Amino acid sequence: MRSKRGSKSKETREGRAESGRRDVEELLDELYVTPPPDFVARRGELAAAAKADGRPEDARVIRAARRPTLAGWAANLLLRSEPADCERFLALGQALREAYRSLDADEIKQLSGRRSSVVAAMSRQAVSLAGEAGHPLSDGAQQDVVSTLRAVLADQESADRWAAGRLESALTPPSDFPSSGATGTTGAAAPREQQPGPKQRTRRSARSTPGAAPVRDELAERRRRREQEQHEAARKAAEDAAAEADQALARQRADEQDADAVLEQARDRHTRAREQVSEAERQLEAAREALERAERAQRNAEERAQASADAAARAERDARRAAAEAERLRE
Repeated sequence: MRSKRGSKSKETREGRAESGRRDVEELLDELYVTPPPDFVARRGELAAAAKADGRPEDARVIRAARRPTLAGWAANLLLRSEPADCERFLALGQALREAYRSLDADEIKQLSGRRSSVVAAMSRQAVSLAGEAGHPLSDGAQQDVVSTLRAVLADQESADRWAAGRLESALTPPSDFPSSGATGTTGAAAPREQQPGPKQRTRRSARSTPGAAPVRDELAERRRRREQEQHEAARKAAEDAAAEADQALARQRADEQDADAVLEQARDRHTRAREQVSEAERQLEAAREALERAERAQRNAEERAQASADAAARAERDARRAAAEAERLRE
């Protein structure tokens, strides 16, 4: 019986831990669709609530969340608000990537024709959702949303990141993924040329010259080198962009820490000012009471002085009458 109770207790703890994990995941989902201007305040509220609820690890996870750009937020908002459309969009990307891997010319042509219109429609949805939430996207942010959606179609890792719903910034499509108008010069034509019929091979042999093969090889080598250079340039640009983004993130975190410090100082000054106001109010009340006492004392003194003056005047009149009477009697 003891071992069963221990097992049940363990299952209960694990169930609570799993429940807490679901809770923090839901909170993060909510956080990443919070408009960026409200992100920091909402993050603090959620972290404080988790800590007060006895979940310090969840609070740490929430505080580690980074505020997204407007474009990243709009992409997250699109995913949460239009799940069915986004599911179809992710399926389109998977089919398109598979078509390019298998060099299926017909499939590439069909899917590439849909790609531009679907990206445009999805980006318009994201722009509309952002506007309805009170944060219209600038032209640059709209372009970043388009870039993110193209990356989702072109790259599995980008698709996975977007599907998680917690993008912090825009995504960039890989430079080696063909554009929608490139199907005529990529693998789309390759399947037909790789297996020519007997008559085609005969005609090619008749038209070929002794120097044709070296020329084709040289052109292929040049194309390969150009593609490699483009790939290297894109990789370096991506690394530079990543380094710049890291620096920007570091600066942003430093600015956020400075802002927190300034806020704390302002709160301290506000508290001291309130204490000073309270003390001044107490002193003012005491001064008013002292003034009232002084005024009462002054009135009492004035009344006593008036009474004394009246008594002196009566005594003076009585003295004059007495002197006059004495003078009359002497006569």
